[in-house]
Amino acid sequence: MALSRKNFIKTSGLGALALGTASFTANSNSKKTANTTNHQLNIGLASYTLRKYSLDELIDITERLGLKDIAFKSFHLPYEANKKELTFIREKVTARGLNLYGGGVIYMKSPDDVETYFNYADNAGLPMIIGAPEHDLLPLVEQKVKETGIKLAIHNHGPEDVVFPSPKSVYEKIKGLDSRIGLCIDVGHTFRLGLDPAEELIKYQDKLFDVHIKDIDAPIEKGQKTILGHGKIDLPAILSTLKKINYAGIVAIEYEKDATHAIYGLSESVGYIRGVLKMI
Repeated sequence: MALSRKNFIKTSGLGALALGTASFTANSNSKKTANTTNHQLNIGLASYTLRKYSLDELIDITERLGLKDIAFKSFHLPYEANKKELTFIREKVTARGLNLYGGGVIYMKSPDDVETYFNYADNAGLPMIIGAPEHDLLPLVEQKVKETGIKLAIHNHGPEDVVFPSPKSVYEKIKGLDSRIGLCIDVGHTFRLGLDPAEELIKYQDKLFDVHIKDIDAPIEKGQKTILGHGKIDLPAILSTLKKINYAGIVAIEYEKDATHAIYGLSESVGYIRGVLKMI
């Protein structure tokens, strides 16, 4: 008889699974795995991973995996919710000892979007928006950052994205803006551009607010998402680089391959990342 998702969550002991069952498959050609720093990284979760799961399931899974920091997508923190409802969700999360560190990715296509989503983030008590505003909206975005104190980490989305495909495309637009506007580097989308994500992290470290970590099977536009450690991205090099630059933000795991049964691949991915961190 197949094990249902609900029963798996209740009975599997996800924390133990994440610590013990993922095989260590670090790329043998990694050049950046020397243990050169004791800087500790904060491994979190992008809730898009669990987009097919309820808020309660998300909280339970995150807690069982031993993760603390979460960035919520609108599946779990609805845009249409009022302030009372958003406050209820935030308090429900924090009551379990979890940190709702941001929301996104949030797309801003018009001035009304900017106003709406900064108000949403303010009502939800979010310290940071992980977003993707249109270029011509950046002056208004900067104004809202100054008014609210909410940081903005602009997310790059790879070769299909004409607005912000690469970390460089973000950096060039924001380098003269308020210091609370920075980058969310998505290592998967960066890899699909044929770039070395570790090198990009070094180049733009002064504006690096957030990192989405995932794995892809090939450094091409059509590269496919996979369980972390199963693809071609040099994840040990990325983690080692983040330690070397003393990155203080969240490294948010974003496992996207199987939305309906994401707990299995997510558990292995968390275990893989923890295994790598013990070895670098």
